[in-house]
Amino acid sequence: MDFRRCRQKNSQSYQRGPLMYWMNRDMRLQDNWALLATATMAKELGVPFGVLYSLDPSFLGGGFRQLSFKISALRELEQALSARSIPFFLALGNSLAEETVRVVQEQGCGAIITDFSPLHVQQAWLSTLVSKVQVPIFEVDAHNVVPAWIASPKLEFAAYTLRPKLHQLLPDFLTEFDPLPTQTLAWGGTVPSIDWNAILSTSVVRRDITETGFAGGETAAHKALARFLTDRLPSYHTMRNDPTKEGQSDLSPYLHYGNLSAQRVALAVQKSSAPEEAKASFLEELIVRRELSDNFCLYNPAYDSTASFHVWAKTTLDAHRGDVRTFVYTQEEFEHAKTHDPLWNAAQQEMVWTGKMHGYLRMYWAKKLLEWTASPEDALAIGIYLNDTYSLDGRDPNGYAGLAWSIGGVHDRAWGERPIFGKIRYMNDAGCKRKFDVPAYIARVNRMVRDLQK
Repeated sequence: MDFRRCRQKNSQSYQRGPLMYWMNRDMRLQDNWALLATATMAKELGVPFGVLYSLDPSFLGGGFRQLSFKISALRELEQALSARSIPFFLALGNSLAEETVRVVQEQGCGAIITDFSPLHVQQAWLSTLVSKVQVPIFEVDAHNVVPAWIASPKLEFAAYTLRPKLHQLLPDFLTEFDPLPTQTLAWGGTVPSIDWNAILSTSVVRRDITETGFAGGETAAHKALARFLTDRLPSYHTMRNDPTKEGQSDLSPYLHYGNLSAQRVALAVQKSSAPEEAKASFLEELIVRRELSDNFCLYNPAYDSTASFHVWAKTTLDAHRGDVRTFVYTQEEFEHAKTHDPLWNAAQQEMVWTGKMHGYLRMYWAKKLLEWTASPEDALAIGIYLNDTYSLDGRDPNGYAGLAWSIGGVHDRAWGERPIFGKIRYMNDAGCKRKFDVPAYIARVNRMVRDLQK
């Protein structure tokens, strides 16, 4: 275990008691640096360790699709941990930080290890734990290949500034995982049973946001990875930007919920027989672009507001606030795909009904929000609401960074000036038509929606 991946969040010293891995972002048994750190430390101290997950029954405003995906993954995880004699605990309630503190104190834990997330909610929970629990608390970046605070100590301007730093560090960090040490010591306290069905049936979530074809959990995640390596990776560099093709990886929900390690994916891609150009194209997205998003959210606390935009972008958008908008839609009209643009409507419908949107269309979809709302603030707020409500991989640094790029030029440069957009990069349906068969994509989505509505 490379403990450079780990940093202590307080100054407490270990005294006694079992260790607890407080799992948040990385819901998996395999290839999990935070779980490995917990097991390694417990073995060295001669104490048992357990795993705790904190679940908000309202799912932070999400829907049944996201909650059922998560619970499917947690159920599988609970069974896998049990097979290794590792107890699993669930903190459940609207005051999750307080409930997490209660479980930790009730179980007499001597130290807490948690996985890293740069987002506000998880950081607020962690701050509460640090202020109320008098035991050492360690944070492990189990999500990125290179730990975010090691990759860079500051906010990076763009991919070209972070890329060389990552490439220099990859030989050290893109390594095979250690085996998970066997749990040999019995947990001394009581491990409450969990009624997953009751949680699903009583949770206050939107039931109209229905399940999709994606099944949560490590088993489904590794099957999806195997399909990608065989069927899609060989042509990834030529097909990934065509929404009429099955060219994307479909791994984002599993990476978002931590059912699958990005590091495992990178190792598997490196070992594959796919063309080097395909592998390079995918690894750029998986490592550089993805870890750039974590950098953005870690070092820019305003990542979900227009305050995160560069000065040049704020200036140019301010200069065009008064520009005439030919179309201005409400959030409800966007949500129900009631715009004048069949391509935008199809992309929105794809997200609403399947829980995902093709990556290329996410850019077009977001840029039209800027064009068809009264202000950049409205555009960003509506984009975040729609993405976080319907996408399986919502509430993710990739989503916040992608919207900030599309609407506010984050990680981009200034382009030629035009109405509304100012110097923000522009996209239109004519550009999409040059990239792919737009009518074919629209027809495909319409058929899919009709079939799902039956």
